[in-house]
Amino acid sequence: MSIVTTKISGWIKKLYVDYTGKWVNSGQPLLDIYSPDLVATQQEYLLALKNKKLVGNSPFTDISRGAETLLTATRQRLRLWDIPEREIQALEKRGKISQTMALFAPRSGFVIEKKAFQGDYVRAGMPLFKIADLSTVWINTAIYENDLPWIKTGLPVQITFDSFPGKVYHGKLSYIYPYLNQKTRSVNARVILSNPEFKIKPNMYANVTLHGKTRKNAIVIPTEAVIRAGERNVVFVVLGEGKFQPRDVALGVENKDEVQVLSGLFGNEEIVTSAQFMLDSESRLQEAIQKMLEVQKQVE
Repeated sequence: MSIVTTKISGWIKKLYVDYTGKWVNSGQPLLDIYSPDLVATQQEYLLALKNKKLVGNSPFTDISRGAETLLTATRQRLRLWDIPEREIQALEKRGKISQTMALFAPRSGFVIEKKAFQGDYVRAGMPLFKIADLSTVWINTAIYENDLPWIKTGLPVQITFDSFPGKVYHGKLSYIYPYLNQKTRSVNARVILSNPEFKIKPNMYANVTLHGKTRKNAIVIPTEAVIRAGERNVVFVVLGEGKFQPRDVALGVENKDEVQVLSGLFGNEEIVTSAQFMLDSESRLQEAIQKMLEVQKQVE
């Protein structure tokens, strides 16, 4: 997106782009502006050019050098106002000042905001137009904190819109912001999507599906198989013949259905995925009875 401003103050004499949503091509005139400062500088430039022709070949070095310096300084002032080189050359050729200067579109695209009106006085630096090339759009999405280990830039993305049911668009995750939203516990990310037919409009809602990277040889178990007891995470391993062993495990990333086990299990072991709390209660009861028997033996 480009914000169009002017570096000179003046009055808008003619407006070529008179409504929001209009398509403009790069280099197309947007408006003509009349500026007394610009008129005066053009006059100075023509006088400096005339003086250069008169004394440029003077045998006196200071005189010829002064004429060249004045011409260069005046030309530079016009350039700093973003007067195109072709306009300066046209001024030299015709030898007459122009009452107005055209402001040109810096890029092709749609005018999505317009603050310029014919006859208005505008100051230097005032934003007049916003021009956006909607052939490529950005989609802002949010990634939850616990999903970040799986996400990186460059991942393929699937996008759907309620406005186009059944249509799936394909984009790419281009940027992940370096900070977290404290309230939502999520990180904003940017998706780039091609939009050659301009069907996707700014401010549309989209459904974004990210295909995260996978980890090979990871041990993943159902979330319900884990008994979370304070700082401990326990899984019951099946030993066979109706015997079970409680095993402390270290957990990694997880979602609502599955959790990664970093340590405490081997990939070929069978675990209990239901009725764990009954086993845990029985295990605690047996542990308590065993401690009581040990105390009774010590008393005897």
